[in-house]
Amino acid sequence: MTGNNKIVACYARPPVQDTFERRFAIELDILGDLGELTQVDRDDQDAFLSAVSEADAVITTWGVLFDRAVIRRMKRCRIIAVGAVGVDMVDLEAATEAGIPVTNTPDTFIEEVADHTMMFLLASARRLKHMQAFAESNQWRKGRPILWKVPRLMGSTLGLLGFGNVARATARRAKPFGLRILAHDPYVADTTLTALDVEPVAFDELLARSDYLSMHTPHNEETHHLMDCDAFARMKHGAVLINTARGSVIDEAALLEALHRGTLAGAALDVLEQEPPAQTNPLLSHPDVMLTPHVAPASTRMVPECRRRAARQIALVLRGKWPMSCVNPRVLETSKLVRWQPYSTDRGPNR
Repeated sequence: MTGNNKIVACYARPPVQDTFERRFAIELDILGDLGELTQVDRDDQDAFLSAVSEADAVITTWGVLFDRAVIRRMKRCRIIAVGAVGVDMVDLEAATEAGIPVTNTPDTFIEEVADHTMMFLLASARRLKHMQAFAESNQWRKGRPILWKVPRLMGSTLGLLGFGNVARATARRAKPFGLRILAHDPYVADTTLTALDVEPVAFDELLARSDYLSMHTPHNEETHHLMDCDAFARMKHGAVLINTARGSVIDEAALLEALHRGTLAGAALDVLEQEPPAQTNPLLSHPDVMLTPHVAPASTRMVPECRRRAARQIALVLRGKWPMSCVNPRVLETSKLVRWQPYSTDRGPNR
């Protein structure tokens, strides 16, 4: 690469191929001669801070922290391109104050997360964790009495907390199973929901009516521990909670209390507040909790497409153009970047 720009790649899980050219073939192909691409280990804090302080562009992923102290050092940086949907590891306020666009990859694994949500829904409805345990321990006669107490899925109510792209894909999957679908999202117009045959409701009504409540919100100050003791107390008795969004939107202590009290019949979680969790976390061994290790987005498409999209965002900015998926768009209006496409704020985030 012959350009003067310094582009730093910092991944939570670095590409595993042996040579630099193989490890970063995707990025090198897109970035061409726009600058020099280097890799930095996020666990070497001194090297990490030195590299990002001199960077014109940073390509990273969820799990690498860019807090205010780090962003203050990034005097030359023109873009932080996150190869993931969630950007809660970047202090967006600090980045905006510094005039740094932050981008994400909002449409790379919508279908996979929606599939995972439906897997959780179906497995919860048929109490799969219990049924597998009975089958493995030769307790064949214990399964049916449990399911005799569980209403069939057809005619049940699925509540979606948040109505971004993943929630919409989940709604499309759930309809053929005969579910009534409700959603609450104060940032999406009611007509968007009703056009998809989804009933818009207030937060309290969503909690009170949902047999299955699926979380599809980003994690921010507004949604931190949104599901707390008060929220669980307002839920329909015997409901099931599903979370493929962010772990910190749920107060885990409150969740455990709701399970203990019987307010909830169960929970299905792909995300936790701490990942990996402490082995003492009681959710790991709770009989009514299904867990997967934050894998909902994973498929053969996930990693290469996220890296490809992030590199394209950097290429646009280094060529003086607006990026395609800026999560702090106010910085674009005052930047020297050229607006080459209309920016829409009503597309709905991938949550």
